[in-house]
Amino acid sequence: MVTPEHLQLQLRALPGNPGVYQFFDVDGRLLYVGKAKNLKKRVSSYFNKEHYSGRTALMVSRINDIKYIVTNTDLDALLLENNLIKTNKPKYNVELKDDKSYPSICIKNERFPGCSPPAG
Repeated sequence: MVTPEHLQLQLRALPGNPGVYQFFDVDGRLLYVGKAKNLKKRVSSYFNKEHYSGRTALMVSRINDIKYIVTNTDLDALLLENNLIKTNKPKYNVELKDDKSYPSICIKNERFPGCSPPAG
């Protein structure tokens, strides 16, 4: 795969920190949002290997610009990725595009905790 020079420069400038990356097409439309423990390794992997998924190969062929946000931790990257996907609904983020969210746990200080039936 031949990577355009401007993308090669962007890849070389990526830090090895955790964070969130964004791929944009030639018209500036957001294609994909992803998270990484190491931005340099993760983003570079899109351009350094053969993609078995036709969908991924098509997305990579459309990437014209890469932006990233460095976070303090992997958890911060996970939360930011979730928010960016829900806000922007990128074309190639199929799993988190709808209104699903990460599961949560509610802890109550009750002697006999239980579920209340749904109202209605």
